[in-house]
Amino acid sequence: MSMTAPFLHIVCPHCHTTNRVAPDHLERAPDCGRCHQPLFTGQPLALDEQAFDRHVTRSDVPLLVDFWAPWCGPCRMMAPAFEAAARQLEPRFRLAKVNTEEAQGLALRYQIRSIPTLMLFVGGQAVARQAGAMGQGDIVRWAQAHAQAR
Repeated sequence: MSMTAPFLHIVCPHCHTTNRVAPDHLERAPDCGRCHQPLFTGQPLALDEQAFDRHVTRSDVPLLVDFWAPWCGPCRMMAPAFEAAARQLEPRFRLAKVNTEEAQGLALRYQIRSIPTLMLFVGGQAVARQAGAMGQGDIVRWAQAHAQAR
């Protein structure tokens, strides 16, 4: 690897430490330099408000967030598709879930009025949103299309 290669900042899903990873090392299952756990688990992260802010502002990979609630039938129906999408999209994306009942401040901040709502964050900014349940293929295509448009 060249010494001038740019690094990506990746926030650890376990300890939330920001790691520097060479882009060509993403596919090699990198571990966190602090806690030595995998940086990508193939599972969506459950984020509270503090962890959400850290992942949005400090990570260089797009963050795809499912805003949901435990009482929401369509949210529960979409959960397996979102989990399957995480296995397909990582490590080029980080997928996360935000329970709007527990993180009401985030629901207010992003004006979540209907759930499930998917939001894609790139470079710390919300770049796309989609309300309503989707299947795995639709989630993957939607995320890739909106990330590439940036």
